[in-house]
Amino acid sequence: MKRYFFLLSILLTVSCQVTETIHLNPDGSGIIEFETLRDEYSYMQIAKEEYSKEDVYRDTTFVFGDYIKKYNETFSRNLEADQKVFLKYSDVKVHIKESSYEKEFRTTYTQNFQKVSYIVDLSKTGRHLNVIKNNHALSAEGHFYNVSYHYTGNHFNRIVTITDSLKLKKAFDEIERRKVMYKGFKLVQNFVLNYHFPRKIQSVSNPLAKISEDHKSLSLQFHYYDCIQNPMSTNLEVVLEPEAVD
Repeated sequence: MKRYFFLLSILLTVSCQVTETIHLNPDGSGIIEFETLRDEYSYMQIAKEEYSKEDVYRDTTFVFGDYIKKYNETFSRNLEADQKVFLKYSDVKVHIKESSYEKEFRTTYTQNFQKVSYIVDLSKTGRHLNVIKNNHALSAEGHFYNVSYHYTGNHFNRIVTITDSLKLKKAFDEIERRKVMYKGFKLVQNFVLNYHFPRKIQSVSNPLAKISEDHKSLSLQFHYYDCIQNPMSTNLEVVLEPEAVD
């Protein structure tokens, strides 16, 4: 059993597909979804004989704010500054499905927003939940970068900033170690941005982005290891066609 939980702990950097999807409305509101999906073929290579021994089923949906209420006793022990961070996630919807029978392990975080600047860093949601439940220190959770979003005029930006260069170095070294450990394995480790806009795309800062036929959507794929070692590589600026004037 300990081996099983160890394997679960390395899912995100060994056998996962991570997708960030944004649908932006003309008025600047919209919805963002951040999903992690275990790639079964990749995981099977790592788990080996333990793969067939999995015996777990969990399918739950809740709102972050309700989780705060459920663990209010431990939540109230957190620093006031940390509590303010968590409260920004109050409306985030969480759906977790772990089924060893259907071989589906998927976690989805969804946020409806009125302004792009209100979007929280959904990649941190799981760790924030863990902090609240177990009364850990937010500063001890290993975060070393922050993701924010801006939409002004016809410019949309995904902005990554490094918050702790020392933790970044440790993460970089850990990924190098895992590259050696899993060399030779055929693993799926993708991080994909799927963005949908209300107007046609005029230009994108990353030349690897694939623009849809109607020029209103883009898809951009990274290797997940690269995103951890160089988070700022996922920075993106999208310029839309100017809004038509009547």
